[in-house]
Amino acid sequence: MALKSLTQKIRDFGWTVSDSFADTTTRRRILKAGGVVIGTIAVIMLLLMFWWNMAPSSFDPVEHARQTAKLEQQAMVTGYTSTETTIELAQTMLDKPGGYLSNDVMPPSVWMDNIPNWEFGVLVQIRDFTRALRNDISRSQSQSREDPDLIEAEPQFNFNSESWLFPPSEREYRTAIKALKSYRARLSSTGNDEAQFFARADNLAAWLAVVEKRLGSLSQRLSASVGQIRVNTDLANDPDATQSTPTAGEVVSKTPWHEIDDVFYEARGTTYALIHLLKAVEHDFGDILRKKNALVSLRQIIRELEATQATVWSPVILNGSGFGLFANHSLVMASYISRANAAIIDLRALMSQG
Repeated sequence: MALKSLTQKIRDFGWTVSDSFADTTTRRRILKAGGVVIGTIAVIMLLLMFWWNMAPSSFDPVEHARQTAKLEQQAMVTGYTSTETTIELAQTMLDKPGGYLSNDVMPPSVWMDNIPNWEFGVLVQIRDFTRALRNDISRSQSQSREDPDLIEAEPQFNFNSESWLFPPSEREYRTAIKALKSYRARLSSTGNDEAQFFARADNLAAWLAVVEKRLGSLSQRLSASVGQIRVNTDLANDPDATQSTPTAGEVVSKTPWHEIDDVFYEARGTTYALIHLLKAVEHDFGDILRKKNALVSLRQIIRELEATQATVWSPVILNGSGFGLFANHSLVMASYISRANAAIIDLRALMSQG
């Protein structure tokens, strides 16, 4: 009886050891499989981030407008190229690899900030040009009526760029694109004289005035990557000028370290959009630019801005001191933008002359 009991205990111990070993093996297999799944997801996320982080390629605004006009069977009238370029920039922003990322709340795009800042730079230029279309370029004088399609497009592009839902930003921007396409179709119709694009020097000067302020601000923000003590010139050249709140005679300007790459990529997006818009303007305002002998000046501005789109070979945006051992990508970008901005100021002054 005792022998049988001992035999049963040995068997029970064997089964317990066997079950424990089986449980350990199962756990190891589950952990290994989980590790493989997590590793695979991480690799996929990294690949997507790398792919989505690449800015779209540039396009030829004039040739693209010709192809669109042929496809839509529309006449390529004055203003068609500029309008179509604005539409294409907006569609590129929304339909590039990864889509529109600025309002995403899911990985991997929620971890990305370079391309969302690039998108914002493009969006600001689309907003500015659409506003110029609505307020100046499509109207013959201040008392003339606004174009109904531009009345819809301009505020839609000014919708919150980070709205994820109720409604999503993309839906509002596509509504604006639809309105611009309607304006483009009416513009190209010879039987419809309500939609107009007035390629006048004063209209071009009005848009350039906004561009120079955008570039001036970007240049200052980029230059502040290394920090600088700036003399306060807010009230300079006007002895009777006043301001709401007194400020110091010298102002310390420095971009926070975690915003340096944000400003850099916003500048990249801004200049990307400006290059295309200026090329379109060169075509639509060609006659007035030639008459003012300003065509060469505009082309030089475009060339300066194209230098900002060179490939960044460093994996991060470097922020070395001005004459230090390491490069400072922000200062290089600021140099190109400042030169382009100075040329735009001269061009606007030329357009404003009688």
